[in-house]
Amino acid sequence: MNAPAQSPNGGAGRHHPLRRLRTAALIEGVTLFTLLCIAVPLKHLLSLPTAVSIIGPVHGLAFMFYLWMVINTAVAEDWSRSEIALAVATAMLPFGAFVNAGFLRRKKAEMDQSCST
Repeated sequence: MNAPAQSPNGGAGRHHPLRRLRTAALIEGVTLFTLLCIAVPLKHLLSLPTAVSIIGPVHGLAFMFYLWMVINTAVAEDWSRSEIALAVATAMLPFGAFVNAGFLRRKKAEMDQSCST
């Protein structure tokens, strides 16, 4: 059998669960930002509810995808309950996804460094 291709940083060729979760957090954060800062003002200031009708469900799907990725990452990386609670709690806060994305980037960098030594 062939071994998985090595990426330039020494990891396997597949995407790391933390990278996927960080991407999901950013998508969720961008959709929330779009909903709160663009769609809702359009609805209330210009009487254009269509924006909320479109962006609302998109954000809902992004949020559900993020929660799914939290579960997958928690299982794959053997997260503690406090790490899972932090990942879910930050998604409940407006713009917490961006804070969480930074946390996930640092956590992945720490894991990569510990694996390379």
